[in-house]
Amino acid sequence: MPKRKSVQSTTDQIRKLVHDQFGFEGLRYGQEESVRLVLAGHDVLAVMPTGSGKSAIYQVAALLIDGPTVVVSPLIALQKDQVESIQEMDVADAAVLNSTLRIGERRETLAKLEGGDLEFLFLSPEQIVNDETFAKLKENPPSLFVVDEAHCISEWGHDFRPEYNRLGAVIEALGHPRVLALTATASPNVREDILTRLGMANVRTVVRGFDRPNIWLGVEACPDVETKDRLLIDRVREMARPAIVYAATRAATEELAQRLTESGIKSAAYHGAMKKPDRDAVQDAFMADAIEVVVATNAFGMGVDKANVRTVIHYDVSESIDAYYQEVGRAGRDGRPARALLLYRPEDVGVRMALASGGKLKEGEVEKVAGEVQGRTTPVDPADVAENLDMKPGKVKQVLNRLEEVGAVDVLPGGAVLPRSDDLNPAEAAEDAVHEHQNYRTFRRGRVQLMKDFAETADCRRRYILNYFGEPFTDPCGHCDNCETGQVEKAETVREADADKPFPLKGRVRHRKFGEGVVMGYEADKLQVLFDTEGAKEMVLKVVIENQLVENI
Repeated sequence: MPKRKSVQSTTDQIRKLVHDQFGFEGLRYGQEESVRLVLAGHDVLAVMPTGSGKSAIYQVAALLIDGPTVVVSPLIALQKDQVESIQEMDVADAAVLNSTLRIGERRETLAKLEGGDLEFLFLSPEQIVNDETFAKLKENPPSLFVVDEAHCISEWGHDFRPEYNRLGAVIEALGHPRVLALTATASPNVREDILTRLGMANVRTVVRGFDRPNIWLGVEACPDVETKDRLLIDRVREMARPAIVYAATRAATEELAQRLTESGIKSAAYHGAMKKPDRDAVQDAFMADAIEVVVATNAFGMGVDKANVRTVIHYDVSESIDAYYQEVGRAGRDGRPARALLLYRPEDVGVRMALASGGKLKEGEVEKVAGEVQGRTTPVDPADVAENLDMKPGKVKQVLNRLEEVGAVDVLPGGAVLPRSDDLNPAEAAEDAVHEHQNYRTFRRGRVQLMKDFAETADCRRRYILNYFGEPFTDPCGHCDNCETGQVEKAETVREADADKPFPLKGRVRHRKFGEGVVMGYEADKLQVLFDTEGAKEMVLKVVIENQLVENI
């Protein structure tokens, strides 16, 4: 058995590589810690803010581990940027496999993988389950499997992508290489979901630096739409640019961008329904400072790495604290002062609640899909199920994801489906799946409720957000609107009055039946908790205490 390297020798090795190959004086603490854990053989989940250098973790670790590294990334633009970055540093050979490649380029990349000449291979989750690609990977298994934007695998996150669900099966089929999952935003329950869905073993979680002290946080109340529209123009004029304005709908982005342009501000809309060349043109112009303001839906997100964004304004409330803080985090990446402002109209919460409540599943349609899978001994393609049942493919995939959640079916790496057991009961599976989906809809409404609470709180806004992410932050920040106006002092007087309460306001708790949640308040003899998966519950405090139903976590 080879002699195990000491932590110090591993640290020295990392620092030498970083200096000699990358030209850096050193890694940040969270980066170096993550690399050491990967080298020690652990699966690692690294939760670090946008702009903190998560890519350096896998780049350094990969060069210290024999064998190729697979990096799963959701966007072609992200893949392209990472490959170009590695090529510019000239540290290793890197390539990408995506739908934009010509056949010859694809074959050349796979030949490099097979010949052992490729260190980094960047793939989308859809590409990794391509039959040809997956076969080559099984023949040449990676030593390190990196999942970028790992929160996309969790429905409890803010950017869920069903294609990510297959990655756990892919990892196992490849012999479970070391797994490194990276994300800029993940609340405690999302972190747990990532670990479970990826099947991460012997895992270590590194959470560092959610605080962005250079970003001022504020909320401005708007009694009506006319006030909000006026304030948007005024604040964009007053605040430093470049700026991003986030709106909830595609129509709003176009309308607001036009108004800003008519006000003499170089602006453009950006949303998912635009043609790709048009989206790229807007992003390129913004990156080059030819456009001062982009008015966008959350489609303007991953892959936007502009260091000098000075202002982020939310015209509408985000769907969750997770989404809001990641969008806010696109400001001030250069470390210089930046501002984030939410224009808040209470009625807007109703729109978000309606969106969160959408997407119902009917037991009848779920039972039909389960019936199509029942008794199968060979995998069935979801497209065939959709055709047989005359259902939309997207709906069938949604149903199959739910059936997988409740253990009724297995979705294989390539997307085909098999029953998990010979005794699949479609009616029972449908009932369980619909119940699970209802829990998810309740959870989504709960996330919106937390955004409402954040917008209306008199507490320190930075403390509210960081406590949500499980990063203790006790003192007021002094750099948000509530701190500056003295609202926090009043809120802390109320907090002191509640100091004798058994469960701290805004603290996280765990209920025997309902799971984890956040204490929202006390009403007479009642305890009010917003649970992650069960929504808001009001419970008699005396009963909770006497029966030890709830505990602080």
